[in-house]
Amino acid sequence: MWIGYMRPYQDDIKCKQQLECLTKAKCETFVLEEHATAKNREKLEEMIDNLHSGDKIVITKLFALADSTRHLMELLELIETKGAFLWSIFEDIDTSRQLGHTLREIVKHLVTFQSDVISEKTKQGLHEAKQKGVTSGRPKKPDENVQRAIQMYQSKKYSLDEIKSETGISKSTLYRYMEQ
Repeated sequence: MWIGYMRPYQDDIKCKQQLECLTKAKCETFVLEEHATAKNREKLEEMIDNLHSGDKIVITKLFALADSTRHLMELLELIETKGAFLWSIFEDIDTSRQLGHTLREIVKHLVTFQSDVISEKTKQGLHEAKQKGVTSGRPKKPDENVQRAIQMYQSKKYSLDEIKSETGISKSTLYRYMEQ
């Protein structure tokens, strides 16, 4: 049986893209994890426990299945001991066939996987910070400094270096505020 496994992540919160891809891959059944967190992945554990020899877990990309390289390795070992297989569509990795991948290709896939892990954790952290009202990025310059810098520039009595040393507003910041 081909089992499509999905879990939400920042770029596909509702798993619509994953479902579309897994449907095209002709999965016979679908398992949807209810949350994106690494812990308590009950649906994943249940799916692994119920695997039969010859079953194939189909995922869109490695990150949908595992949260780290170590976690991926543990899952691959469990799947293999059950006599089942894994197919990751994006990376074109199918454990039911002879790989024929070069070491370079394998390392490239692992680098992409690790990059996905880091990217997802960053996006999740930014999303959580935004929910708490924390703004990201460089702090804004105080308005009175900006206004003073604009007035100094428009008076044409000061050089850009003098404006910067007095107000702390750089040339690019000054021009950006003046465009607004």
